[in-house]
Amino acid sequence: MKHVRHFTPSLFLSLVHVCLVQANYAPYFFDNGARSTNGNMALLSLSEDTPVGTHVYTLNGTDPEGDPVTYDLTYEAGSRRYFSVDKNLGNVTLIEELDREKEDEVEVIVSISDGLSTVSEKVRILVMDANDESPEFINTPYIVEVPENTPSSSSIFKIEAIDKDTGSGGSITYFLQNIHANKFTIDRHSGVLRIKPGVTLDYEKSRTHFVVVVAKDGGGKLRGDNKVFSATTTVTINVEDVQDTPPMFIGTPYYGYVYEDTLAGSEVLTVVALDGDRGKPNSIHYCIVNGSEASFEISNTTGAISVIKSPNQLRKEVYELKVKASEVSQEGDISEHTFATVTIRVVDLNNHPPTFYGENGPQNRFELTMYEHPPEGEILRGLKITVNDSDQGANAKFNLRLVGPGGIFRVVPQTVLNEAQVTIIVENSAAIDYESFKVLTFKLLAIEVNTPEKFSSTADVVIRLLDTNDNVPKFSSDYYIARIPENSPGGSNVVAVTATDPDSGLWGEIKYSIYGTGADLFLIHPSTGIIYTQPWAVLDAEVNSKYNFYVKAEDTDGKYSLAEVFITVLDVNDHSPEFNENIQEKTMIIGSPVKIEAIDQDAEEPNNIVDYSIMQADPANVFDIDQSTGEIKLKSYIRSLDIIHNITNNKDCIWSLVVQAKDRGSPSFSTTAVLKIDITEETLHKGPMAAFLMQTKDNPMKALGVLAGVMGIMVLITIMISTAMFWRNKRSNKVMPVRRIIKKRQMPPSRTVRMEWLKFKRPSSAAEKFVVEEDVRSLHNENSNNNVQVVPVPPAAPLPPPPPALAPRGDAPGWRVPTVSGSLTPKHVIKPPKKKGHSSTHNALVSELKMRFEKRNAAFGEPHI
Repeated sequence: MKHVRHFTPSLFLSLVHVCLVQANYAPYFFDNGARSTNGNMALLSLSEDTPVGTHVYTLNGTDPEGDPVTYDLTYEAGSRRYFSVDKNLGNVTLIEELDREKEDEVEVIVSISDGLSTVSEKVRILVMDANDESPEFINTPYIVEVPENTPSSSSIFKIEAIDKDTGSGGSITYFLQNIHANKFTIDRHSGVLRIKPGVTLDYEKSRTHFVVVVAKDGGGKLRGDNKVFSATTTVTINVEDVQDTPPMFIGTPYYGYVYEDTLAGSEVLTVVALDGDRGKPNSIHYCIVNGSEASFEISNTTGAISVIKSPNQLRKEVYELKVKASEVSQEGDISEHTFATVTIRVVDLNNHPPTFYGENGPQNRFELTMYEHPPEGEILRGLKITVNDSDQGANAKFNLRLVGPGGIFRVVPQTVLNEAQVTIIVENSAAIDYESFKVLTFKLLAIEVNTPEKFSSTADVVIRLLDTNDNVPKFSSDYYIARIPENSPGGSNVVAVTATDPDSGLWGEIKYSIYGTGADLFLIHPSTGIIYTQPWAVLDAEVNSKYNFYVKAEDTDGKYSLAEVFITVLDVNDHSPEFNENIQEKTMIIGSPVKIEAIDQDAEEPNNIVDYSIMQADPANVFDIDQSTGEIKLKSYIRSLDIIHNITNNKDCIWSLVVQAKDRGSPSFSTTAVLKIDITEETLHKGPMAAFLMQTKDNPMKALGVLAGVMGIMVLITIMISTAMFWRNKRSNKVMPVRRIIKKRQMPPSRTVRMEWLKFKRPSSAAEKFVVEEDVRSLHNENSNNNVQVVPVPPAAPLPPPPPALAPRGDAPGWRVPTVSGSLTPKHVIKPPKKKGHSSTHNALVSELKMRFEKRNAAFGEPHI
């Protein structure tokens, strides 16, 4: 180490001062060895990939007197400044990127100062390698010339690449891309390029090969990661031609023609041969080996073949010449050779067109008569056609084809040389249809193929067709729909069916017939197809309005088709509306309508739709009728019997109306009936029993039947209870006191009875048998029909036991139901206690019921009018 001392005037004065005061010692660096990170920076080594700004070292020293020290870095003139230092702390930082390949060591002067003395040292910092360089190929581009006969596995070139890195990062290996697709290999260490074993180069197949070579280094650390770099280059390998391929003829096969007007010495054709080695080709020598028969010669240099005789002296129509082509080297030696065959035809001029012939000579129209639809593939043997061209060779070659409706026939043969027998074959039997074409006309065309003149000729082929029974009668529709009024007389026309058969003569005549379960009432005319009804047939839409059956169209050969006929019988208004009875009785409760109904037996609307109206009523302003439903009700202002009494003096409130039921047919029919209406008011509270009694008011038998059923159920329950008590006493072996048995049969006094038994009073007259204590307005007439009809009185049912005497409930008044049986006599009726406060309406109802009962007893079994 060198100690550099700087003597400045200030320093001199300081030393004098020190000498005068006391001695001063210089500071010094610590020397901590090669691998330390602090000290005097001696033997420091840094990797070239150390990032700029990295703290790389700490300068560290001391002053013997303990004075504080400062640090500094200086460089020689012209050197790059790579580091900076913190003067107080001594931290050294990299400020410039290192590159070992440019500068592998850096010299730095480090110094330490205590303010009076400064000590400086020069240190060398080693720059260590990092794998930051890629391989580089030298002496590029690589272009290699290789003869095509170079043996396989031969070395043809050495490729060299360098890497400036050291160690594994500077070592290089070589390899080829697409090693399986090319014909070369490379030594991975030396870079020597060779031809693959067993592979040869061929100039005639491929003149240039492009090989991509990759150079890759061994890898190394770069900024903490392992990096591998590579480079590529392309080697162009040009294959050099070598004389190893015989000559070859081009443009084969060779054909030539000698025409009848060709002059002797004229050139017929030229053959051309080339050296197979295209890189350095040799010249070609031509000669005729055999086949010329002294009639043809060839130019040795150009390959032109000429005829040396006139055409009329040539004895053969076809000559086949064997021509030899040999290579002549630059020294004049004849080496490789090859052969070719040249065919020369002797032909005359094209001066004859194709001509058609029949049995008697040239002919341009041929006719034939045949049945339609012959089998496919059948030959039209009735046509005797021959075609001929008098020219020779290519001039006598022509094509045949049929011009006309396509796809029906085909002609054989299609190509003719000189002469042929023409055959026409059926190709589409379905198209040969008499119904479509009576006559088929074609043009038979013969036209030359390879001549410039294209001579041609035509002949007409006319085929007349004969008919066969090949069609089935066909209806104009698959089904026919007809309608006929039900009042049509027998023999009426219904519908006309039509079928057609395009066949001619008897085969086109059609006979019609019908069959099926629905055809019993109908007939069909066998020739016209008109369907009509049987003379005795009577149609009735109400009985059967739909008929369907099948109609058959058949020709004389038995071929037929079917169609279905659907006949609808149209309803005619031929029924009048009918009431159940001409005279009807109805009971009307004020506020509820009564309904009349008439039935029209017609089958369809509007013939069976009935409208109702009141034709006659006295007075006329009491009733209204619903036109559609037949419901009759009082005018809206009539709400009680008192209003009716004010309208008329008729106190019994029985009214007679003439009602009409009229259908909507054309013409329209109507029926009238007399309706007797008994008007009353409701007298029972609304409830199930009231509704039942009102419904059965006009049907006493129904009420008796229900009453007998209830009594029977009660008797059955009593028997079951008695039987159960008997078996209980028998099992216990005790005789129960009679008083206890009677006690069990009695009703508890506190039990509530919702309904009193029918109570009867001894009436002064028959009408007083029926007593209703509830208001008439509480009655509910569900059927709107309160007609009272007299029915035979059944035997009297046993009366139920008398109900217990119950006190009337304060919340609802007691009510009684009038009996509907006329067999109950006054002696069996218990007279109920009378209640006060009966309204005048109640008295009127009782009086009315009394009157009606007396009349019925007087005339039992007669309807009450």
